Amino acid sequence: MEVNSQLTTDKARRDYQLVCRARENGDQRAYADLMRMYKEPIYLMLLKMTNNPTEADDLTIEAFGKAFASLHLYTPTHAFSTWLFSIATNNCVDFIRRKRLQTVYLDDIRTSAGDDAYEYPIPSEDHNPEESIIHQQRIQILREVVSQLKPRYRKLVEMRYFEEMSYEEIAEELCMPLGTVKVQLFRARDLLHNILSTKKEFF
Repeated sequence: MEVNSQLTTDKARRDYQLVCRARENGDQRAYADLMRMYKEPIYLMLLKMTNNPTEADDLTIEAFGKAFASLHLYTPTHAFSTWLFSIATNNCVDFIRRKRLQTVYLDDIRTSAGDDAYEYPIPSEDHNPEESIIHQQRIQILREVVSQLKPRYRKLVEMRYFEEMSYEEIAEELCMPLGTVKVQLFRARDLLHNILSTKKEFF
């Protein structure tokens, strides 16, 4: 295997070899090695950005999911670590932006004419009839998609997203190592993404 001459450090060349093994041979050990080497630094960066351990943990798994799904797009003009951190950062920025859209800003607070009373534009959680139908359709489709997963993945997704259990609670309930729960949930989310990509009109 020829290592690209643009990669000037031993670490960058090592990473590139792992990337080639992963995307060309489907080498699971290569995927695992890349995740092992970069999971903690990615998590620490995301923790600084979110100041929330649970969100940072979820975003770390998502970053690896996006990177591994896009390995065919990686070119060694930059080190793999640079490319991976860029994906993680952009994904986190998108997450924070979506989260902020659900927040009531001070600029949105209006004063009523003629007095000092404040009016807070809190969005209603109620759906109009059309939105309710669409919402129910999405839930039904999501449950149908989840039901197509293998039993071990289906159970994890149901516990994590339908029952809103933490990783730790799932690991304890299923008597599984915490790391195994996270890895299998990552695989399950990747499968869900691939299935849902065929149903974009609903999501």
